[in-house]
Amino acid sequence: MARARSQASSAGRSAGPGAAPLAVPDAPAAQAGSPVPHARKLRVLIAAHSHPELSNGGGEIAAFELFRGLQARDDCEAWFLGCDRSAGGDRPGAVLSQPYSDREYLYCTGEFDWFKFANRDPRFPAEIKSLFRTIAPDVVHFHHYINFGVEVFQHLRTAAPSCRILLTLHEYLAICHHYGQMVTKDHRNPCYQSSPSRCQRCFPEFGKSDFFLRQHYIERYFDLVDGFIAPSRFLAERYVAWGIPAGKIAVLENVMPQALAGPPAPSPAEDGPLRVGFFGQISALKGINVLFDAAEALAAQGFDAVSFEIFGDYRGQPPEFQAAFLERLGRAGSNVHFHGPYDRVRVDQVMQSVHAVLVPSIWWENSPVVIQEALRNRRPVICSDIGGMAEKVRGGIDGFHFPVGSAMALTSMLRQLATHREKLAALAARMPGRADLVSTLDDYVAMYRARPPALVGAA
Repeated sequence: MARARSQASSAGRSAGPGAAPLAVPDAPAAQAGSPVPHARKLRVLIAAHSHPELSNGGGEIAAFELFRGLQARDDCEAWFLGCDRSAGGDRPGAVLSQPYSDREYLYCTGEFDWFKFANRDPRFPAEIKSLFRTIAPDVVHFHHYINFGVEVFQHLRTAAPSCRILLTLHEYLAICHHYGQMVTKDHRNPCYQSSPSRCQRCFPEFGKSDFFLRQHYIERYFDLVDGFIAPSRFLAERYVAWGIPAGKIAVLENVMPQALAGPPAPSPAEDGPLRVGFFGQISALKGINVLFDAAEALAAQGFDAVSFEIFGDYRGQPPEFQAAFLERLGRAGSNVHFHGPYDRVRVDQVMQSVHAVLVPSIWWENSPVVIQEALRNRRPVICSDIGGMAEKVRGGIDGFHFPVGSAMALTSMLRQLATHREKLAALAARMPGRADLVSTLDDYVAMYRARPPALVGAA
């Protein structure tokens, strides 16, 4: 493995998003000789960095939906392990609790090293090993390692040596210290590759050797993982360039909640504006300022045929961003409407109230939940032209791309779509949905039952 990683890391120094794609396989079906007999139920623990009752992030939603799907199957037994950072590690009481059901556990987190993802909670090792021995899982599928710490893979190996360990990668945290977004800290420009010297430019308080040792610390525990899952090919290629052997990573989309068959797009009223919806987390990296800039530009041009409908929450962001967002919202024109946060069970209803979904993120993204939801509802997606967004949305088929961060290009595109509404309506009417973006539970169960080489398939 060390040799494979050395070769991959060497390639990663010159590989960026614009380089030739690396060979990363899609997830194959299970192979013969499965180590988990089909005659008995498969025991699976799904672990995530939070819980949908506490946070509505895409990672925890995908993890919990997978847990619920496995729980409903006759051939599986499933448990869920989430995390709660709200109380802090100083709270007296149980480290692990079951506030929601007898199959759901919640870890009350403690001190954590966010630079190298090391769990400093002295209570954690003994408690998590005890849980692993109690459940005796065949597979533990992690949807993150934050809050648990990368050392959790060692604890699992110690407590359940024969258990298979899988890890879904949701962003680029192991690669990038800037919240795993691969965007420069000061100017928020897309970063095309990482290295100790490049990372130190964003974080001069750390030395180059700190970033070198950070990667090796994470790699030490990643070596214990049997297989990695990437919801997008783009993310998989970035991690292979960073150092994960290509033979250990597979591309498999997240399981998403089921919904009614996609309805036809509403017919744009001749006397009403084109309603463009922004959904989900409101932050600078999600491109909310690109939206504001485009709205201001259209208002300045006296073009009132586009309205921006913002559905989401900003309250989890840093105070300085919250203040800046509210200030911009306060001086926004009549073409911007803020609807606030929405319940996940209403996402299809609110998404069907718009003609198109805007995803203006200025970072690479991976597999945004909002894109899957839009395609499920047959709403064309207007998105930035990088990363997982460009991969998931086929230009002219599922929606349209505009240059990342360019409010000018977005303004021009929206003017054209609002002026020639038949183009958007025709695209929406023929949108097929994306069966290839909806991974089934069978795909995951097949992967759980397969031997580790089945993650690779034929090269």
